Amino acid sequence: MGRFIDDLAGAIYDLFKNIIRGFCYLLAGMLIVGLPLYLIAWIFDNVY
Repeated sequence: MGRFIDDLAGAIYDLFKNIIRGFCYLLAGMLIVGLPLYLIAWIFDNVY
């Protein structure tokens, strides 16, 4: 029974680790791509 609980805890840990890693990659991608595009659009909106 203890091994089953240990395996279940490991599976839950791996699942949450992958979810958090995916969210971090999404957030980093939004910052790397979205922020410069937003700044470029803001500059062109204010200049022209």
